[in-house]
Formats: sequence, C-alpha cells, structure tokens
Amino acid sequence: MKKRTFLKTLGTVLASPLFISSSNLINSEKETINYPDFDSEFWYKIREHYELTPDYINLESGYYNIIPKPTLLKHIKHIERVNIEGSFYMRNNLLIDKKSITKRLAHFTGCNSDSLVITRNTTESLDLIIGGFPWTEGDEAIYAEQDYGAMQVMFEQVSKRYGVVNKIVSVPNHPKSDEEIVSLYQSQITSKTKLMMVCHMINITGQILPIKKICDMAHNHGVEVMVDGAHCIGHFDFKIDDLNCDYYGSSLHKWLATPLGAGLLYVNPKHRAKIWPLLADHNNDLNDINRLNHIGTHPVHINLAIDDALDYIEWMGIKRKETRLRFIQTYWTEKLRDYPNVILNTPKDSNRSCGIANVGLKNMSSRNLAERLHEDYKVFTVAINYANVNGCRISPNVFTTIEELDHFIDAIKSLSQA
Repeated sequence: MKKRTFLKTLGTVLASPLFISSSNLINSEKETINYPDFDSEFWYKIREHYELTPDYINLESGYYNIIPKPTLLKHIKHIERVNIEGSFYMRNNLLIDKKSITKRLAHFTGCNSDSLVITRNTTESLDLIIGGFPWTEGDEAIYAEQDYGAMQVMFEQVSKRYGVVNKIVSVPNHPKSDEEIVSLYQSQITSKTKLMMVCHMINITGQILPIKKICDMAHNHGVEVMVDGAHCIGHFDFKIDDLNCDYYGSSLHKWLATPLGAGLLYVNPKHRAKIWPLLADHNNDLNDINRLNHIGTHPVHINLAIDDALDYIEWMGIKRKETRLRFIQTYWTEKLRDYPNVILNTPKDSNRSCGIANVGLKNMSSRNLAERLHEDYKVFTVAINYANVNGCRISPNVFTTIEELDHFIDAIKSLSQA
C-alpha cells in the first residue's frame, strides 16, 4: 500500500469511535490465544488521551513514552505555577513537594520512602552506585554485554581508575530455564566479586530476568546486586522489596509516562553509608539517602508531574496495563514467530517478557529493516545490532491499535520475502 493511501485510510479508521470489531479479528487465533479486553471501549478512551502524529505508526515507546494528555495538561500547569511563584516556590515548597511525591512513588514501587530518591534517569541512578561504590584494586564486577551501554562505560571507567576487574557474560535470547540464567552469573563469582549488575528487563530484547533468584544466589556468595529496571516501573506489576536487590534504578519517563527527565534510585538501607554521592551535599548523615541526592537548581515541574503520572496509571490499573501490553506483544509475535526468514529475539514464554520484543530478518540487516519499515510502511522503530541481537526493538504502547499491528505484521512478512 502506498504511504499516502495508507495514512489516509488509517486516519479515517481511527476517527471512528469504535474502530475495532471483534467479528473482524481472526477467529482461528481467538481459539488458541486469549486476547483480553481487545475491543473494550476503555482502550478507545485511552487512545483518545494521546496526541499522535499522523506521519507514522510509533512502535518505539521504549526510549520515551509519549505523555497522555491528562498528565501533560497538569504538567503545563506545574510549569506555570513554578514560573509565577519563582524563588518563593524553590525556597519554601520544593522540598515539601518532593518528600510527598517520593513517599507516594515509594508506595507505588513497593519500598520504603527512606530508601528511595528521585533522579533524572536510570543512567544517573546506576552510575551513582557504580562510581560511588567503595572499590579497591583487584575487586571484581559482573555484568552482561546486553546491559545498557552507559553503565558499561562507567564500569570501564572504574576499572581504569581503581583497578576493578570487569567480568562480562552474555545472556541467551531464549533461555531454557531460570536456573540457566542464575548459573550464568554464578559461574563468574569469585571471592573478589563485589557487585553484579543485572537487567530486570533487557532493553534490546524485552527479556525479563529472574531477579529474585539471581539476588538470592548472589547474596549467598556475599555479592551485592544492582538492578537496571529502566523499562519496568509502570510497565508491569512488581514490588522492589520483593526482589531482594541491593540497588534499583529506573527511568520514569519511559513506562510511567512522566515528562522527560525523571527517574528513581532505590538503595537498601544497609548500604547507604558506604556509597559516595555523585554530587556533594551539605547533608553529612551517612544513613540519610538524601545525602546521595543533591539536586541543585533543576526543572522541578518534572518532579511535580510524577504525581499526575501516578494518578493516571492508578486510574488505568497497573495490572490491567501489564495485561494489555503483554497481549499486544503476543498478538504480533505469535503471527511472526514461525514465519520464513523471521527471527524473534525475545522468549516466547509470557513470564519472560511483556510489552517489548525484538524481531529481525535473515535476509536484511537491522538497520536496513528499520529504514524500510519507516520509508516504505511509515512504521517507526529502532535498529539493534550488537550483543547477539540483530533486529528491531518493537515497543508499542497502550494506545497501539490492532490495525496498526496488522499493518506492521504485513510489512514484516513482505520484507521477509524481499
């Protein structure tokens, strides 16, 4: 289908208040796969909450989630309020509001507010731990080649600075069991191992790792675990305290859909005193996590909007959102998993993934695939070609429609025969 013809047709379809008919979906698949809520008016209402460009189908929510209009409008109000109050707000209300928002965020994420601080993103959170850890020469750290590049670079920096030995594993795209993953990390532990970084959800494939089992194993060897949860808060339902990890970082402008520039860092109370802050603070209480959270002058209205993002996701329901995202991913991956020349780089087991998955083609590079999807089919995504992954990361959102997914599926099938 030509680009202009497709977009015109799609625009007409989406203008209809009820544009998905259950009778028009493929009946054979409804017999084997349960697609909950797929034609609910609730999701049409969600779609209306997003101002989406007509120029392309956005299947790249993993980098930054578009803010729904109810949250965006309140964010604008916060900008206006801070601008009107100026220094009065910064000197009188900033810390009060931040404490209140942190407490609510801690409740949502399942940890004590005394163990949580608001940061700008996952990189800031985890680099603070890596850079502030009390390393000595000869200490060992473990992480995977699939981990996010910014943290790998920080580990390389502390290796050069302190003489830390970095041991790198490679996580299989299709593990046979949790035990395979746990054993992979365990095999690298020695008496010199001090810190292990593990992805809760691998950003390039969407694979969810068995964090609690890894943490329990590591603790049995006296090793601390830092978890990269960049894509997890607001994506699926879990509690940080249940993971038994030592440190946890996440970006709230991803699946919690806050404005850009919001993240969190959790630090287990028993480790607070030994971590050096990224930015020095007047607070010298080693047991106060705020010592690690010097904020200075920054766009405070972003933090205020975290409260509104929590309002929105609590109205939607995190479990309902998780179910929707998993359904969307299953819908398109099941249609492509065994298709000729198509490679799925994400596990089939629903417990090992949620809304994100990665697809590649045997006959095309990931870069070429991303370009063809965008240029020929008006589908925007991102190419991945490293760490045993050659494909495009597909991260739809709660606003994604069946029609859009079907268009993407047809595009992949067509390109697989190119």
